[in-house]
Amino acid sequence: MPIFTIQATSRPDNIASRPPHRDWLALGLLMFPVLLVAVDNTALTFALPAIARSLEPSGVQLLWIVDAYPLVLAGLLVSMGSLGDRIGRRRLLVIGSIGFAALSAATAFATTPEWLIAGRAALGFFGAMLMPSTLSLIRNIFPEPNRRRLAVAIWAAGFSGGAALGPILGGWLVEHFWWGAVFLVAVPLMIPLLVLGPALIPESKDPAPGKVDIASILLSLLVMVPVVYGIKALATEGPDAAGLGAVAFGLAMGVVFVQRQLRLEHPLLDMSLFRNRVFSMAICANILALFSFNGFILFLAQHLQLLEGMAPSAAGVAMLPALAATVVAGLVVVPLVRKVRPGFVVAAGLAFSAAGYSMVTFGNHDGGPSLLLAALLVLALGVGTAETISNDLILGSAPPAKSGAAAAISETGYEVGSLLGTAVLGSILTASYQQNLRLPAGLDGMLPGPVLHNAGETLAGAVEAANLLPAPLAAASHGAAAAAFDSGVHITAAIGLVLMATAAVLAAVVLRKVPKAA
Repeated sequence: MPIFTIQATSRPDNIASRPPHRDWLALGLLMFPVLLVAVDNTALTFALPAIARSLEPSGVQLLWIVDAYPLVLAGLLVSMGSLGDRIGRRRLLVIGSIGFAALSAATAFATTPEWLIAGRAALGFFGAMLMPSTLSLIRNIFPEPNRRRLAVAIWAAGFSGGAALGPILGGWLVEHFWWGAVFLVAVPLMIPLLVLGPALIPESKDPAPGKVDIASILLSLLVMVPVVYGIKALATEGPDAAGLGAVAFGLAMGVVFVQRQLRLEHPLLDMSLFRNRVFSMAICANILALFSFNGFILFLAQHLQLLEGMAPSAAGVAMLPALAATVVAGLVVVPLVRKVRPGFVVAAGLAFSAAGYSMVTFGNHDGGPSLLLAALLVLALGVGTAETISNDLILGSAPPAKSGAAAAISETGYEVGSLLGTAVLGSILTASYQQNLRLPAGLDGMLPGPVLHNAGETLAGAVEAANLLPAPLAAASHGAAAAAFDSGVHITAAIGLVLMATAAVLAAVVLRKVPKAA
């Protein structure tokens, strides 16, 4: 296959005679699991304090409540995408939807931390069936490039909209009901898909799938789970043997996994996909766009809540205009690629992300949240642009029979980009804060040892400590913590600026030959 080929195919036989409105109805049904996964990713954060009060988990258990889902999800995305190619993407989506809804209901009524952790891990198993299935089904329902591009934009808009809705919905549900209501949302969201999906969503799969290689599935788990765990450990605990060892082991298993795929006649993951430079560069753009977005939200959320004193729901509302901008940008660029080459549109999106980070790098943060929120808006416009077109390039450059694997790789890139954004930029931000914090002298006798220790570790700890001090010392401590945190924000923003600017140049060069849409 030429390295710049974008696959354009006729409609598959099973949907060739379908009226167009049935395709859009099918897309509407596919939005339900998209919204569910997006809401679930962000809503749980606002349920954690209530979970901690209700179930009284240990610190380690609370960490696993958060991490069990993404660890299992990331480890199984590639396997599930390939499985959908083999057994049918709609079939896998239905199985995943039933399992996710049933387990969400069971997890909502957990009475012990162990129950909740097990439920979250099982949700990761079924969640891995959902997102690759939706994206690969879109590839086969909309083989024509222009309709597919619009469908992908709507898919991305649903994901962004769900992410924006998650904090607000999660806070409201916990406030008016109980933390389990966050999980029960899955049940009504899945009913339309399960009732109407078999009639409206056409089945598709690889016509010559080959055998399922169990060893490759196990190897993919041994790659993703240790790497994801290691990155999280390094972000929270700093460089240590456990975190570095987990990442090294996962990378070593990655080498074994790739070698096995190259030898197999029917590999779990077709490595030839990566020989297509359009596919590989679009994956990189995906990862870096999510890296920049999640890294930015990480320190903005802390700034709004801990330094500006906003409630979590108010902070979520403050971010809504920017999150809505990702939806608008994704839809606006669909007709744009008929006049501008897609590679330049992706590059422009990444350049917008760089511009957002430059506002933070060179701006003054003392005037309230307006500068950071404006920077998030610029960044969000870039992410919405780059994500929509890069996802379309990923699907369009892969053969239709391999759309499940391609969609799974795209989703894995999403998870890796999100994880790296919070882990890498978060660890740099934390390290800079700890190094630059200069609390007022004489606090040793005024604060308990654990409180003082926590103040030196995180901004949240410093704000908690300041609340226990008399007014003059409280103001001084709060100011010192804000200055230390601000120094870390400048450093992480500068790193984000360099990465996004470099990625924009690479995208413009590598993707420059991709033709404009017809």
